[in-house]
Amino acid sequence: MARLPGPVGRAVESALEALGGPSRIQSVTPISGGCINHGARLDVGGPASFFLKWNPSAPPAMFEAEADGLNALKARGALRVPQPVARGGGAGVPSWFLMEYVPRGRAASGFEQRLGRGLAQLHQPFDDDAFGWHEDNWIGSLPQANPSDSSWACFWRDRRIVPQLERARKGGYLRGPNGRVLDNLVDAIPVALSDMAGTRPVLLHGDLWSGNVYPDDEGEPVIIDPATYHGHGEVDLAMTELFGGFGESFYAAYDEVVGIPEAYRVYRRDLYQLYYLLVHVNLFGASYEDGSVRAARRVLAAV
Repeated sequence: MARLPGPVGRAVESALEALGGPSRIQSVTPISGGCINHGARLDVGGPASFFLKWNPSAPPAMFEAEADGLNALKARGALRVPQPVARGGGAGVPSWFLMEYVPRGRAASGFEQRLGRGLAQLHQPFDDDAFGWHEDNWIGSLPQANPSDSSWACFWRDRRIVPQLERARKGGYLRGPNGRVLDNLVDAIPVALSDMAGTRPVLLHGDLWSGNVYPDDEGEPVIIDPATYHGHGEVDLAMTELFGGFGESFYAAYDEVVGIPEAYRVYRRDLYQLYYLLVHVNLFGASYEDGSVRAARRVLAAV
């Protein structure tokens, strides 16, 4: 765990002073768990604590996009989200992001049901037909382009699968026979998502694996680290199942409100998980190639 850089500490104190509250950092408690950024709890002598993350390699826009996503999720009022406080960086200062510190607790009875219902509430559709977001953002440390598109199939192909596949090939992955499987998958996306025409977009968390959900000090669900955009709710659902997932009560609660169609279980889950598998190829290497190809083959076999 890296020590809090002096320039970051001074910038945070200046930001807190401008907000009119206690500003002198009295203690810094490292918090682990992230593989991209450094993180710590800050205490400044007032009743509230803060969570600070910083990254000397990240552009300030990365944390600006995260704050934007948290604010969008918070505005929906479906699940608890930490309140962004301040951010900065540049001109020799590592990029940093200060937010409300939400302490971790133990999950209360019915935690997963409330998480499922909250996610279903978050996924209520907008009166809009544009998929995407008002700005590009990041998935992990990788850029995520969000130009709007009225076709969900085109958006998923052109803004999600193809950019990650191209990046993987530049890195030497998914070539040869495996690459041809992925090429066939790209060609099949319009057919695989043909029944989604007319679907209205919802607000997605965008990176909803189990590590980005935890119980607060009252045992209620908290969601963090979004990669937000307007898309189809099954994307979030698929990501919850990729790395560990949640219990059956979570999916049953979601299903009661939104409904989980059979096509999701048969092949759309694999199509949406493929994006995150390709992201992991690009972040962590060849160990995720086989999973990507298997997911693509299952989609192709179904459609």
